Amino acid sequence: MKNISIVTVSFNSADTIRDTIESVLGQNYPHIEYIIVDGGSTDGTIKIVEEYRHRITTIISEPDSGIYDAMNKGITVATGDIVGILNSDDVYTDNQVITDVASEFEASGADSVFSDLLIVDRNNLNKRVRYYSSEKFSVSKLKWGWMVPHPTFFVRKYCYEKFGLYKMGYRVAADFELVARFLWQAGISHSRLPRYIIRMREGGISSKGIWWRLHQNLEVVRACRENGIYTNILIVLLKVPFKLLEYTRVE
Repeated sequence: MKNISIVTVSFNSADTIRDTIESVLGQNYPHIEYIIVDGGSTDGTIKIVEEYRHRITTIISEPDSGIYDAMNKGITVATGDIVGILNSDDVYTDNQVITDVASEFEASGADSVFSDLLIVDRNNLNKRVRYYSSEKFSVSKLKWGWMVPHPTFFVRKYCYEKFGLYKMGYRVAADFELVARFLWQAGISHSRLPRYIIRMREGGISSKGIWWRLHQNLEVVRACRENGIYTNILIVLLKVPFKLLEYTRVE
């Protein structure tokens, strides 16, 4: 059985991180390395993390240069064959998730596995807001700004070692750039696990309003061009009506 490293990055996440930690520690997969990278929280986050110290493999708490820097720190110290990232306001849907992910890697032999996620109300994990499906994703759709649901993206560690980490020159779309670099430019293999595996609280840096959305899409265009994918801002914006349909999907 493969060792799987799960990285949680946090900053002033005292309101939500306990749910995240318990969703990882509750997994029934026996070979999990759990890493928490905190950006120097001042709100009690670390006090909560310390309650679980005996079950967390590595805890890093120090100032960083943002979420992607923290993710890079976690990936760098990870020793598992496979690495997944679970942010400090997200949770796995049930205790079978990592077992199912491991089984998909084993069955497919792929370099990466992704799935679906459910976006939920920030204060109620059972209140559905939007279903983010990866069912119709294809690498060719990257030029439209489509990507896999990033929190569900598990990757073999050697891919990070060979093709690099998150680029620090991006503010909100380094995740898209990494997916484009791995799946398009490097051509790593991928497989879809046909279920949703994460409940993600609504919010986050990329959903702070229209100007952040515009900035994100401009970064998506830049990421495509850096990885040899032809696109422009008009092509990327064409996905917006299709994204709105996710609010009507019921699972």
